[in-house]
Amino acid sequence: MERRTFVKYSAAAGAAMMLPTLESIARSGAKIRVVQAGTGHRGTGFWGKDLVKNFGDILDYLGVYDINPGRAEYAKNLYGGNCRQYQDFDKMVDENKPDYVIVTTVDSTHDEYIIRALQKGCNVITEKPLTTDETKLKNILEAEKASGKKVTVAFNYRHSNHNMRLKDVLTSGRAGKITSVDFHWYLNVYHGADYFRRWHSIMNRSGSLWVHKATHHFDLLNWWLNSEPVEVNAYGTLEHYGKNNSFRGTSCRGCEHKPNCKFYWDINRDKRLTDLYVNNEKHDGYLRDGCVWRNEIDIYDKMSAQIIYANGVTANYSLTTYSPYEGWHIAFNGMKGRVESWEDIPYLEKAATDQEGRHATEMSNDNKAKANDFRQIMVMDNFSKDYEMINIPKVAGGHGGGDQEMQRRIFRDKQDNPYNIMAGTRDGAMSTLIGIAARKSIQLKRPVKISELTDLVPMANRF
Repeated sequence: MERRTFVKYSAAAGAAMMLPTLESIARSGAKIRVVQAGTGHRGTGFWGKDLVKNFGDILDYLGVYDINPGRAEYAKNLYGGNCRQYQDFDKMVDENKPDYVIVTTVDSTHDEYIIRALQKGCNVITEKPLTTDETKLKNILEAEKASGKKVTVAFNYRHSNHNMRLKDVLTSGRAGKITSVDFHWYLNVYHGADYFRRWHSIMNRSGSLWVHKATHHFDLLNWWLNSEPVEVNAYGTLEHYGKNNSFRGTSCRGCEHKPNCKFYWDINRDKRLTDLYVNNEKHDGYLRDGCVWRNEIDIYDKMSAQIIYANGVTANYSLTTYSPYEGWHIAFNGMKGRVESWEDIPYLEKAATDQEGRHATEMSNDNKAKANDFRQIMVMDNFSKDYEMINIPKVAGGHGGGDQEMQRRIFRDKQDNPYNIMAGTRDGAMSTLIGIAARKSIQLKRPVKISELTDLVPMANRF
């Protein structure tokens, strides 16, 4: 793919590129036709029942496909209406001729369903990450170009009120030209451990947390900085979970070590997870409550990287998966000053948090702004004796309200695209390539240039 051609159609990627399709549907009075591949927890929740609930007036869910027929049946019944369950992906697409195929399968299979959907003339909405390695990425980009259809990557963190305001401050030039960033993300011992119970703990399925989880964070960096990476130098180890324990089992249910394991988790306390996973284990053997000490776990649980950007910025990033609290902290250093912000750092917000229930609360559907409850951005100018605190009303709901805002922009308010917030394949590629490069850097024990992985030429300024 020629860079000029790629940039031309990627610059306005995502929902904005799909406007003719959606507007023609609206004018005709027909509903947007949707099918889905992958019916796990995120798929059946955010991309399933939430879509039906919030966009049922303009959207018709026609089919669901999953390699596990029990989970697909669960999804069909959850969505209701005209939705049917399929065990053949191609048959589902051929029979329903959808406007969109939503891909929420295991990360390593995203490419398969994205490409097949594009070849059948469908636009695609995919969960992050876009894919898990550079070969699959190349195949997706080529398929999109050949099809004339578009792929939207679900980078919901961009859409949160807090992250949008950070973008405002950086774009205003308040800190001058940004030269370096320190970005640290902390997963607590409840949410962090959960990645090691699931398929995410296997490298060839998730691409590691460098790809599955950190892609979220790398996309934010790319978007905030309006630039793209050229080189990554990374370190990572597996030193807490997996084989790093004196005892282990297969799953939490029935485990003899329950009395002595602080990471014991009872899936049967959650009816939805029980109905979706436990009741359908007989079809494929997948255990949603796998032991966090399993020997087969091969991803990293401690990670750090240095990312060099085409515009000269150096970003220092770390991800911890067994922290006592969950949140993040970021600082942008510029020629004129410093911009700093954080979320859910207890000693900075001076508030206690239910760490065990924090993730469930964050993912709730309550997206109302809370009175007198704020996120904060600190701005301090060079040579100043004081600093400014910018208060941003805190919004609950999935990913700081970003989930709902992203879906609104995709399905209702197509013209609302501030700062080119809707993410397409170039955004998906550049964020995923950081994770792939980090993984390879650890394996090769050297810095990895993005040019080693792709023909795409990193841009100093995206827009």
